[in-house]
Amino acid sequence: MTTAIRHPYLDHPGPIPFAHRGGTADGLENTLRQFRRAVEAGYRYIETDVHATRDGKLVAFHDATLDRVTDGSGRIAALPWKEVSRARVAGSEPLPLFEELLETFPEVRWNVDVKAEEALLPFLNLVGHANAWDRICLGSFSEARVARAQRLAGPRLATSYGTRGVLGLRLRSWGAPAAPRRTAVAAQVPEAQSGIPVADRRFVRAAHARGLQVHVWTVNDPARMHRLLDLGVDGIMTDHIDTLREVMEDRGVWV
Repeated sequence: MTTAIRHPYLDHPGPIPFAHRGGTADGLENTLRQFRRAVEAGYRYIETDVHATRDGKLVAFHDATLDRVTDGSGRIAALPWKEVSRARVAGSEPLPLFEELLETFPEVRWNVDVKAEEALLPFLNLVGHANAWDRICLGSFSEARVARAQRLAGPRLATSYGTRGVLGLRLRSWGAPAAPRRTAVAAQVPEAQSGIPVADRRFVRAAHARGLQVHVWTVNDPARMHRLLDLGVDGIMTDHIDTLREVMEDRGVWV
């Protein structure tokens, strides 16, 4: 058995509950109000996303454009922060800067999907300036972006696998030859992709054999939460923060 990769970000007794975008079930995803609600519910791990505005401000927001969840419009990367700051989620809540989140919730650890290449350097510079390396795990669907972050920040930055790393681990779990990689601390995956199971017992076993944690997104059904915890996953991301808390309390693993 390979020794588990240790990073301060992972210091948590038992499975990690993640509030996905702070918990999107309330319709206030990625807002200061929703993050505060998750913290008040006991969450200390929160998933979010970042985009950079035209003038380099890091906004905690999922989409590339403002149109879906705010009363604003346009691509964040093409707009200055002054204009982005006027947009309101659900007509009432402003978009927070990631810097604001680090300051407002000093006890929270953030799982951050860096959504665009132009956001990567500002993100790493901000984390370094705040000396928040122990509180950050960087993720991205882009394997190249994850690799670049690892090269720039080194081992002080925790990352999850990109798409290619997850694919390699899936192949290894099936017994196919694939080079093992230990450049991340976790594989963060859906339960299934295009109808093909990902987070199953063999995948979890293969990850643990390489010292990696397995975090599964985005799980909102209590029966599925129980199934994944039975498999031994190390974390679950959910939109329904009250449901996950109830499931973990029932199992005696809510900390």
